[in-house]
This record gives sequence, structure tokens and C-alpha cells, in this order.
Amino acid sequence: MPPQQDPVEPSFRDAVRDLLAALEAAGHLALPGFSRDLLESVVEAAARIFGAAAASIALVDEPSGGLHIVVAYGAGRETVVGMHLPRGQGIAGYVAMTGEPLAVSDVERDPRFAQQFAQGTGYVPRSILATPLLAHERIIGVMEVLDKIEAPSFGLRDMELLALFAGQASLAIDQARQM
Repeated sequence: MPPQQDPVEPSFRDAVRDLLAALEAAGHLALPGFSRDLLESVVEAAARIFGAAAASIALVDEPSGGLHIVVAYGAGRETVVGMHLPRGQGIAGYVAMTGEPLAVSDVERDPRFAQQFAQGTGYVPRSILATPLLAHERIIGVMEVLDKIEAPSFGLRDMELLALFAGQASLAIDQARQM
């Protein structure tokens, strides 16, 4: 009897393995000593898992309701960290406002895309996958991955994986804030 082939693609299996390792690392965010370095490792892991040119985490600024980009990885990182995006502006602002994940394969054709903001960072993406960070059914931020390197856009499988990853990152961020 011939050996049975694994129905799961090796690249997907590798991505899930990397995701589990990153989730374990994200769990350490809840420990005392939580640092920006750990959040940076989360976005770096996300970029690697999704084969993306860049990734970021933006947290909701409670007084304004806008987003504050706290960590980023990849292209434009030096410029984008620390920037503020008004509530509802751009893909991330839209996701923060609606609480719905969003995959955009051609950002220049999407009216929600904040072209001027992107140009100000020095990096204008072609495609974006964004998902809300939720804690206690409240939106606390947005995680984005930009420009899938080996494909023109992100797919449904990518969206499902990012939702899992964001759920764990949200839990870690929320726990760290409560300490």
C-alpha cells in the first residue's frame, strides 16, 4: 500500500508552525516586563508568516479614537512608528471603526485607502490585509500585513490566520495593559 500523502500543503503547514511559535511568544507579552521589543517580535513574526513586506500594530488612542502606530516591521518602519491616523481614515481606520477584517488587493483603487498618509511614511503598499484587535468585545487596535511578496494579494486563508494571530495578540496586549 503506497504511503498516504499529507493533504496539507507544506507551505501552509510551515506557516501554521510559525504561527504557533509566534503565538507562544505573544503569550509572553502578558508577563511582567512587557516591552515594545516583544510587540516588535509579534509584527515581525506576522510579516514572516504571511510572506509580507511589512506589518504593523496600531492601538486605539482612547481620547481621540484614532490609531497610534506603536510597532512596525519591514518597509517604512522607521517613519510609520509613532504616527497617528484619525478615526475612520485609511484601511486601518476603517477596520478600527467597523470591527471587520479587510483584505484589499489594489489599494490605489480603494476609496478607503489613505494615499497621502502612506506617501508620508515613504512606503505605499499595493495590497493590505487588516484585522481588528479586540478585547472584551471592544476594538483596541488594528494589525496589518502589507504586500504579500510571492502573490499579488492576500487570500481567505491569510485572513483566517491573521484573525487567529490577532486574537492572541489582543489578549496579550489587554493583559499587559491591566498590569
